Amino acid sequence: MVVINPLANALTTIYNNEMRRNKQAIIMPASKLIINVLRVMQKEGYIGEFEYIDDGRWGKITVQLLGRINKCGPITPRYPLTYRQMIDLPDYIKRYLPSKEIGIIIVSTSKGVVSHKEAVRMRVGGVALGYVY
Repeated sequence: MVVINPLANALTTIYNNEMRRNKQAIIMPASKLIINVLRVMQKEGYIGEFEYIDDGRWGKITVQLLGRINKCGPITPRYPLTYRQMIDLPDYIKRYLPSKEIGIIIVSTSKGVVSHKEAVRMRVGGVALGYVY
């Protein structure tokens, strides 16, 4: 099996396990980007603890699910966003969230992977990776 977009696979795995009301999800293959996205989701309170398991090949990540995710997924193509666009999200990004104050857009910035709210506080732009609400 060829994995084209590992981040999309990881977010889809989390969403599918959340819909089945599982207590944990196993994500494979693992990458630094996926771990950074999971840190943002954990900081915002959408998931619990996660652990990287080195299996000698790609690696796995086990994620504890809290039952707080209604929807999550990747944003493709990865749209670039300036600081001014982060303040008032454009329509092609707003469509991923149900309303203005609910959910986060996960953004890769020069300061690391953060939520769009944190990027506004840091006054930086970046590239939209995914969404969670």
